[in-house]
Amino acid sequence: MEATTVVETGPVRPAAGEPDLKHGAIGFLSNLVIGTASVAPAYSLAATLGFVVAVGGIGVFSPGAMIAAFVPMLLIAMAYRQLNKADPDAGTSFAWGTRALGPYVGWMNGWAIFAADVIVMASLADIAAVYTYQLFGWNYGETHLWVQIVGAVVWIVLMTWICWRGIELSARVQQLLLSYEIIMLLVFAAVAFAKVAAGSAPHSISFHISWLNPFGGGLTPLVGGVLLAVFIYWGWDSGVSVNEETRNSRTAPGAAAVISTLLLLVIYVVVTSGAQAYAGTTFLVNHPNDVLTPLGKGVLGSVGYRLLVIAILTSAAASTQTTVLPTARTTLSMARWRAIPKKIGEIHPRYLTPTVSTLGMGAISIVWTVLILALDPSGNVLGDAITALGFMICFYYGLTGFACVVYFRKRLFRSVKEFLLVGLCPLVGALMLTAIFVKAFIQDSKSGVNFSPPILGIQTPIFIGIGGLILGVIVMLFFIPSHRAFFRRKPELPGPDGYAIGGTITPEDEEAAVAAGTHSVP
Repeated sequence: MEATTVVETGPVRPAAGEPDLKHGAIGFLSNLVIGTASVAPAYSLAATLGFVVAVGGIGVFSPGAMIAAFVPMLLIAMAYRQLNKADPDAGTSFAWGTRALGPYVGWMNGWAIFAADVIVMASLADIAAVYTYQLFGWNYGETHLWVQIVGAVVWIVLMTWICWRGIELSARVQQLLLSYEIIMLLVFAAVAFAKVAAGSAPHSISFHISWLNPFGGGLTPLVGGVLLAVFIYWGWDSGVSVNEETRNSRTAPGAAAVISTLLLLVIYVVVTSGAQAYAGTTFLVNHPNDVLTPLGKGVLGSVGYRLLVIAILTSAAASTQTTVLPTARTTLSMARWRAIPKKIGEIHPRYLTPTVSTLGMGAISIVWTVLILALDPSGNVLGDAITALGFMICFYYGLTGFACVVYFRKRLFRSVKEFLLVGLCPLVGALMLTAIFVKAFIQDSKSGVNFSPPILGIQTPIFIGIGGLILGVIVMLFFIPSHRAFFRRKPELPGPDGYAIGGTITPEDEEAAVAAGTHSVP
């Protein structure tokens, strides 16, 4: 009896002459901008700072909570950097999870990215619409739900079109929006500190270096603050998702991921400290849904206030765009790996962007946004949906950290540097996110702590967050029979040089492997 040769299948790249992503289209700066803009610093601060300060025991130590939440983000960004060096695949956590931990973990990583991005789109688009109306003083638009829904849909359509139109256009738009956003946030903080120093802020409190102590309010309050603050760092991995379109694709995206987390840390600590020093903690707690707009009127005056509104608007708009980008590339990669229908992996012949993935993400986001806003005019369910994102964020970030350790396990003891970069740091980051996941589950399972009533007896964040992951398992089970080649593959190790084994395979190779019921490593 002849031995059977098993050919393992990986991502099927376009054949010669077929359209592909535009390699080398953007540089390191554009990559850094996309990663930072996706986090939406102005919007994230406006919508989260009040809740962080309100956590019992945090108070003036909110800047310290921002520092604490930064730590796992930095450690996981380091894991992204190492994995991207080995395999600059646009699928990022999906592809790396598949290589290191197997197809089921990889597929669920891809689903978590997709689900989280769809959920957050409703909030981003709604904020962009409301701030657009606020900028022009159109009270009717701010207070009438159907107008908000129309505005949100228009923003999703516009940003989806920009993503579909080409990566260069997306990068240029992001550079303009993020530059303005950061400048306005820093101006806001500088003026706030100046007015506190001049004694012209009636409710000000003096800044103290102890505010930066993460443990200033105690360990338990810190955990509660970090649960909220983790959300405002989420999104820096968007820059890594455009790795195939970036020059120096193995090194630039990973470096940009690490630098973007550092940049966000500086922005958050400076702006949080300035806002708190100017208005005090009580003011921030009393304006949980938006602290920057009411603060802007006092800090920057009537004209400067509108400039700050524009910054929050551009923040939400920019993040809407950079939420479409990574999702489209994740599903593109999943289609290339034959984990989902290959039709989803189509590339536009002229713009060289994912066609079905990009337009599909926009369409699904519109449906979700219309439903969640129309069925929940109060916005309570949407608020709990944002809380639910924490489960998905911790899930795929944490598994990426574990994947880094497992994938590079034979490199761990080559040197102290290797042990730290590919072992200890990613592992600690993954364990921290796992602990946050468990703590969030315990916290959000309690009655009376969420915005909306339970759904089918389950607290809303749990229903959406954990339920969304369970839905992913169900969808994955549906795809297994028709995508056996992918789900039969085994975890792998990189080559001796630390890079992924092998190269690309042709569509003909893939079809032969599927017909034979085998699978392969690219």
